[in-house]
Amino acid sequence: MNALRLNGLLAAGLVLLALLGLALGEVALGADGWRLALQPDTPQAQIVWEIRAPRVAAAAAVGAALGLAGAVMQGLLRNPLADPGVLGVSAGAGLGAALAISAGLAAAPGGVEAAALAAALLAGGVLTALAARFREPETLILFGVALSAFAGALTSLVFNLSPSPIATTEILGWLLGSVANRDWGDLARAALPMAAGAGLCAYAARGLVMLTLGEETAALSGLPMARLRAAAVAGAALLTGAAVAVAGVIGFVGLAAPHLVRAAAGADPARTLAPSALAGAALLVAADLAGRLIPTEQELKLGVVTALFGAPLFAMIAWRAARSWRG
Repeated sequence: MNALRLNGLLAAGLVLLALLGLALGEVALGADGWRLALQPDTPQAQIVWEIRAPRVAAAAAVGAALGLAGAVMQGLLRNPLADPGVLGVSAGAGLGAALAISAGLAAAPGGVEAAALAAALLAGGVLTALAARFREPETLILFGVALSAFAGALTSLVFNLSPSPIATTEILGWLLGSVANRDWGDLARAALPMAAGAGLCAYAARGLVMLTLGEETAALSGLPMARLRAAAVAGAALLTGAAVAVAGVIGFVGLAAPHLVRAAAGADPARTLAPSALAGAALLVAADLAGRLIPTEQELKLGVVTALFGAPLFAMIAWRAARSWRG
């Protein structure tokens, strides 16, 4: 499919889902509700523009960041099952948030988010240095798995030594992921690292294309492959860290989004970047809307919803991959 048409369709779907996210919730807005929402100082305006709009925008931004990071990781590692979590950056950011909450920084505006982003940048810096030195994707995967396991163990230790049940509950809530109660300030703080990460991914795109021809061909292409590989890792790390800083740990979006668009976008990794970002944004906006509308006593956490729908999708991807390997 033509790239412009594909991106246009995905953007239109995202806009439709965003409008549904603004209209639906505990208080559904009809025609009169929308009319009142466009007037200042009305309850409907407060619901739409101060509560729902930042939430929808946060879900879209986080989904786009994870979808783009997933597409870059799958192209860099040449592994269709790779996602942002394979680097260990998500686990590192979760550890940073857990430490901040345990230390009582949750009371400071942006304190937990800053700690999560700082931990993600630290993990990303380590992996970027490794990516510049080692060109084998297996090496990067192994280091990422080791880093993820170590960060997960330290997070469990924070749970074990948590000073109070309240802190434990806050840490668990963060790790389950949510965009509830986010405001425009949260998005503004994440905008710069997300933009920087997207820029690095765009810069690394030509390297991802060359890697489809193999490491030897890429090395002979004349492109600065070590620099492009490091830019891809750094960009994915920035995007993932900023996403976790806004919404906590969200799984499966980075894995699923590239697969949903690859058949239409083609095998070229560079052509899947923009569609994956749009698909990730649409997926997370839809998941957040589902979490709000599913009739439960407590609203489902966003990470729970993505796992409930993402795990069957992951199984379907694995089944299709197994069929292609046998055939």
